[in-house]
Amino acid sequence: MNVQLDLLRHGETERGGGFRGSLDDALTPAGWAQMRTAIADTGPWDRLVSSPLLRCADFARALAAETGVPLHLEVDLRELHFGAWEGHSAAELMETEADALGRFWADPYAFTPPDGEALEAFEARVLTAVQRLARQFAGERLLVITHGGVMRLLLARARGLERRALLSVDVEHGSLHRLEWPCEAA
Repeated sequence: MNVQLDLLRHGETERGGGFRGSLDDALTPAGWAQMRTAIADTGPWDRLVSSPLLRCADFARALAAETGVPLHLEVDLRELHFGAWEGHSAAELMETEADALGRFWADPYAFTPPDGEALEAFEARVLTAVQRLARQFAGERLLVITHGGVMRLLLARARGLERRALLSVDVEHGSLHRLEWPCEAA
């Protein structure tokens, strides 16, 4: 049996783009609108699952209150921690750490941002969480409200892409992507 995952990336945040990671930015009004637009004429869901970071959880709480759909906050679906790069844009890093940024973009598994979370650890955390959710909610349809990195990882995995291709997966703010995820035995 599978679980259907509707993956929703959070919308635009108050502090803008760049490497947000574990920074806890709230959504802008435009970010709220992006997410509302993405889910219009979709659903219904059996359950909402969200990263606990504000840019995901605030929308999830509001949607749960409006729809009566149960909400589960999942800490392991938070974004990759970018360490010293958090709060900086790619343009800023190109001025100070162009070589390191280039290595990260070329193969994020082979290069970890300074003081950041290794992509292998991030992958293990996210895949373990998704498999746990799949077993717990087998046969259900879940709206998973999360981050670009989490979605890129899951979509790349579902598409059978090489690990080096992870950052080539396009996931816009407020975008919705559907996956059928297998429920493996514990």
